[in-house]
Amino acid sequence: MAVVDPVADMLTRIRNAYGAYHTDVSVPASKMKASIAGILKEEGYITDYAVEDRDISITLKYAEGKPLITGLKKISKPGRRVYVGASDIPRVQNGIGICIVSTSKGLLEGAKAKEANVGGELLAEIW
Repeated sequence: MAVVDPVADMLTRIRNAYGAYHTDVSVPASKMKASIAGILKEEGYITDYAVEDRDISITLKYAEGKPLITGLKKISKPGRRVYVGASDIPRVQNGIGICIVSTSKGLLEGAKAKEANVGGELLAEIW
């Protein structure tokens, strides 16, 4: 079955895996999903990820038995794209979370996109 929004599918798989306290989750591979997994690892939300043939295996991270990611929200959707300028990039959960922005320089975490003074499509918020 074809997935209409692959990024939303990835975020939902991660959310569901955390809800079931799984140690890892597998999502179909793509360059964008690998970039999102890289940002999550860089920001400390997941332990590791590995790109295999057709899948990305993501190792989830827990602190004192509780998931590190408490919320994932897809902002830009296929029916309604959301674009922001560099000065309009939001602070997620008052600075506790991150947002992922698709820019001309690739996928960037919100603070890094603001620092590089580039805007783009606001993909997701994670906290």
